[in-house]
Amino acid sequence: MSSIVPLLPEGQEAMRQRVLENFAALFENQTRNRRFASSVTEMTQSTHIELLEGLRTAIDQIGKLNLDAEERAAITSGLARSVARCERLDRTLNLLLDERRRKWQQNALDLQQAMLEFDRTSRSLAGTLLEKDLLERQSQVLETIVLSHEKVTQWKAFVQEVLLGFHDYFPFDLFFIAFAEENALSLYIYYMGTFPQEVKDAARNNLSRDMVSHLKLPPDVALDIEEFQVPGRKGRDVGSIDNIRMITVPVQDIEASNLAGLLGIAYASMDELTPQESSVIHSILAVMVMVVGSSKALNRTLSELEYYSTHDPLTGLHNRRYFNEILGYEVGRSERHKHQFSILMLDLDDFKDVNDTYGHPCGDRVLQQVAERMRSIMRNGDLATRIGGDEFAIILVETGADGAMIVAEKLRTELRQMTFESEEGRRFHVTTSIGVVTYPNDARSLSDLMAGVDLGLYRAKELGKDGIGTLESVEDRIQASRLTRDYAEKLRLSLREGRVVPFYQRIIDVRTGEPIACETLARIIEPDGRTLSAGMFIETIEKYGLGRDLDRTIIEQALRAARARLDSGQAPFRLFINLSAQEIQGRGILGYAEQLCTELSIPPSVIVFEILERDAIGDMTHMRKFLSDLRKKGFLFALDDFGSGYNSFHYLRELSFDYVKIDGAFVKNIVRSKVDTILVRNLTRLCQELGILTIAEFVESEEILTSLREMGVDYAQGFHLGVPAPRIH
Repeated sequence: MSSIVPLLPEGQEAMRQRVLENFAALFENQTRNRRFASSVTEMTQSTHIELLEGLRTAIDQIGKLNLDAEERAAITSGLARSVARCERLDRTLNLLLDERRRKWQQNALDLQQAMLEFDRTSRSLAGTLLEKDLLERQSQVLETIVLSHEKVTQWKAFVQEVLLGFHDYFPFDLFFIAFAEENALSLYIYYMGTFPQEVKDAARNNLSRDMVSHLKLPPDVALDIEEFQVPGRKGRDVGSIDNIRMITVPVQDIEASNLAGLLGIAYASMDELTPQESSVIHSILAVMVMVVGSSKALNRTLSELEYYSTHDPLTGLHNRRYFNEILGYEVGRSERHKHQFSILMLDLDDFKDVNDTYGHPCGDRVLQQVAERMRSIMRNGDLATRIGGDEFAIILVETGADGAMIVAEKLRTELRQMTFESEEGRRFHVTTSIGVVTYPNDARSLSDLMAGVDLGLYRAKELGKDGIGTLESVEDRIQASRLTRDYAEKLRLSLREGRVVPFYQRIIDVRTGEPIACETLARIIEPDGRTLSAGMFIETIEKYGLGRDLDRTIIEQALRAARARLDSGQAPFRLFINLSAQEIQGRGILGYAEQLCTELSIPPSVIVFEILERDAIGDMTHMRKFLSDLRKKGFLFALDDFGSGYNSFHYLRELSFDYVKIDGAFVKNIVRSKVDTILVRNLTRLCQELGILTIAEFVESEEILTSLREMGVDYAQGFHLGVPAPRIH
């Protein structure tokens, strides 16, 4: 088993050896010096002994010589002094030798301490370098780990990439990951090279048994095992499986914060790992835990996001997005193969009452049970979806109108027979209305199919709910709906290109026949020069909210035309300008008009805003505020189509108007209808007494004008008096 890293880095080990060799040379020199000094000391001491013995012998022999006393005393005294000097020299030499021995001993201790300090320092440096090397190795592994959508979704292959770098530092034999799933153990084994089948079998069996035990799973738990052979590595001879050692680390569940699995390596070796090897391996395994745990958690999150991008989380049915995708596919498939298919659109009747009465949790349970019943009725291949709220849509593949009606009736009947129960134990029932459309008999395009099934559903609701609606009775509505969409695009384009302009129809004084005002009427100039009346677009304007842009366009052009008339020296002319119903909600049109009047120096009193009676009475609270703001700014107001409502006189009492325009449906028949004559006369008299000026619309003959004059009507307009023209006249 090769080591993951040497005990010391190669350069540092060589330096350590050189220093130790130098220390050894110092010790050797010191020993030689000590031995040499000892030899010299022994020779000196031996010489001193011989010298002292010779001196003492000489003193003894002097006494035997025939010398006079004085001479003998002098010689003996000199020899005694020499003996004394030798004895002092010997004692001094011993002191010197004792001091030298002490120095030698101290030097030896200092040298030994220096060696120990150096050894500790070198080992500390080795540890520091090893930790630095470990961090560098960890960084190298981390640099290879860049999580992306592709790597997260293919995390098993991504693990192999990381293992190649790991294997360069530590030649392990296999890597494994074990996850405790809901009802199974998932085990992934990565072999670092090619191994005999018996080794793989033994490794698989041993790992399965150990992982089941470690993760506390039932012994008979289902096993889901995947094995991989990491390319680019040659398998080692691992010998007996009994030599296999393992290192494992836990994998925590990121969401639940509990043990989700185990991860580890297995390697063949009779030797224990060094601390450095163990530290490096555990560090890299910790990185692998992060890779595997994060990848699996992200993969699970992405899978959930992918699931809920096409499914309704409450019922588990597919959602609107998936319905639209499959519907487009089914149109193409049925067109190629000349098949029919049908769409059912279900809407639970009065479902809001269920939520309001029993609470939204109860309503959610109803939706879930309805979805389950739909699943039980559908064939394999049909698609049931929840497209929003209490609406469901079903695609019946290769099913014509007759088959679709059978399924729709079965659904309607079964849902009506279902019994639901609130949390308080109160039982109730729900019914459903169903629209049915068939491709290609009813429609061929996606938009027409959806418009058709919506109209069928609407028809079922109109007929009293708990029913089935088809397109047989609503074909005209499909065409009208398509036409409305076309008109909306035509009007938007015309507004952008500046082809919406005001035309002006004269309003005359009935008594004198002189024009006193004109009404602005929106017209669309087609690219070929044809003129279209905006009246064709009334439904489009209301449905698609185009009134604001239309109103502002007409007001600006009409006021600039009035300014031009004044600049040419002509008398001021009162302008009647129609407003859409949305302006009653206070969307700033009065402020816009006031700003234009100030900019163009036009008195607001020459502007009369008019709104249809049906729009004015729809929101009395906002209408009162609108009239109040209008008068504060100096504008006048006219109620258009007066008399068309079911309680028009009530509004004369509630609201104050400057002008009332009598509904043309009454005016054009006054010469033939006694009832219409009486109505117009009485409306006129009532307005006169209230101080409101009257304007008769649809004056189409001189006879009608004469009758209006006799009744006392103030003003009149109509084709007999002047058709709409592009200039004020």
